[in-house]
This record gives sequence, C-alpha cells and structure tokens, in this order.
Amino acid sequence: IAPEERDVHDPKAWEGQVLFSEPEREAFRALIALGFADAFRQFEQPDKSYTWWDYRMLAFRRNMGLRIDHILLSAALAPNCASCSIDRAPRKLERPSDHAPVLCELTP
Repeated sequence: IAPEERDVHDPKAWEGQVLFSEPEREAFRALIALGFADAFRQFEQPDKSYTWWDYRMLAFRRNMGLRIDHILLSAALAPNCASCSIDRAPRKLERPSDHAPVLCELTP
C-alpha cells in the first residue's frame, strides 16, 4: 500500500489502482490509528523515495516507483528508532527483486 500521494511517482495515474486505492489507504491509516508509527516517515526523507519499481519502461532508472514496503513500529518501540532508509543498492544488481529493502536502526 502506498499510503500518501508523496509515496507514488504519479498519483493521478495510480488513483484507485491496486496499491493506491482509497480502501487500501484507509486500512493503512487504521493501522496507524491503532498506535503504530511508520518508521520511514519519522524522519525527514528525500522526495521521491520509493521501494518498488516495475520492471517495464525503465521504471527504476527513471525513479517511477511507489513506496509500498513499510516498517511499522509500536508506540513503545517508535522512540527507539534511530534511523530508517531505503537501500536501493540491491535493486541495481543483475536480476534483482522489484522491491528495495527498508532498513530501520533500533537502539536499546
């Protein structure tokens, strides 16, 4: 699920589609309302930060992606999150996954 417009390279094109439909976004907001925190959004992040790119149309090279991979933290654990980022390096390898890993550093 891409929770917000900033999580989609072209929100108008994706509106109502799988991964960016209103019911899916509502479900994600319901999880957040239960007290979970989106680790990635706890920090200032670069614009156009995505975790998934279609294999077609050179989407990765053109950064035409979506942020659909998340780490959700409980309210008790969220303050221990020191950083959260997307590792694009594995996506640049030969025959990679279409997803990039999300990394979260937790402190004791």
